[in-house]
Amino acid sequence: MGFEQFELQSEFSRELSEGDQRILVRAWGQDDLTLEPDATHFGMVAEGRGFLKQDTGPFVHLIAGMYFVAPREGLLGAGPGSGLVVSVFGYQGLRQFGGPVEKAGRLRYIDGCTDTLLVCPPVLGEPCLNHLHIPAGTRQSQHTHPSVRLGIVLSGHGWCWTEGSRHELRAGTGWWIPTGCLHSFETEDSPLDVMAWHPDSDFGPTDGFHPMLNRTLLPS
Repeated sequence: MGFEQFELQSEFSRELSEGDQRILVRAWGQDDLTLEPDATHFGMVAEGRGFLKQDTGPFVHLIAGMYFVAPREGLLGAGPGSGLVVSVFGYQGLRQFGGPVEKAGRLRYIDGCTDTLLVCPPVLGEPCLNHLHIPAGTRQSQHTHPSVRLGIVLSGHGWCWTEGSRHELRAGTGWWIPTGCLHSFETEDSPLDVMAWHPDSDFGPTDGFHPMLNRTLLPS
């Protein structure tokens, strides 16, 4: 299976497995969405407004460009707005809210693109969420990823090239790039901004390497 794009105002729902993880991917827009108690939910807001309500956390108003990590059960209200929710079962994430995203990323990425790590993995190897900014006039090098990528188009216009196919990218849509799929992003007159969720990472703190420990100096 190759690159797939879908409308966020649709009833798109897909269950997949990545390693030993069970992952449920759902578009959110027309109706409220119930969040299950045995999962951590990564949310991305593409357009409009909404809200997140949990018994164990604050009531949060959401607008376009925001994102959240919501452990356990909750209710995601339509607003009306639209976005994407990635639910990872059997995983306990840290509750977080952020955004709207900045105009460009803070880190260099390939071919003049920039990236911001919006949700850092609490521990090495755990999921993360990124904001990828692709300037106008960019033709990325073809590349792959060692795990699935799921996300939304926040703003702008462009294309995703896969082997022999070109897929138009526009604001308010979601996308899915399977593990190992050869692809690249291209823009012309408009920049393109996307959020991208990763199920794993090769970056993050460990018991033997984290800022609190590293910056604790014991007398010799």
